[in-house]
Amino acid sequence: DANRTRTADVVSRDYTIHLHKRLHGVGFKKRAPRAVREIKKFATQMMRTTDVRVDTKLNKFIWSKGVRNVPYRVRVRLSRKRNEDEEAKEKLYTLVQVIEVPSFKGLQNENVDE
Repeated sequence: DANRTRTADVVSRDYTIHLHKRLHGVGFKKRAPRAVREIKKFATQMMRTTDVRVDTKLNKFIWSKGVRNVPYRVRVRLSRKRNEDEEAKEKLYTLVQVIEVPSFKGLQNENVDE
């Protein structure tokens, strides 16, 4: 499995993250910051990179309704990329970008060809 993941190291996939269930029971003033952390955690689990970078538009989207009323779901594109800067500890990093969708109904996790 390890050598298979090596070959497909640069890859992009679309996911829907159900933030509502991940923020259940979180205090109001901590909801948006926790949502950002949960997205990073999700990206780490899916892409297996410790270096996760959240796009500014995604950050804006999470904070769009304030610190307390985080959107229930968010559609994201996780792009695993090669680290250009040579002295980085990790060879790969994951960039998380928001995808605007009219509705979350019937969406699947899909691979994206760049």
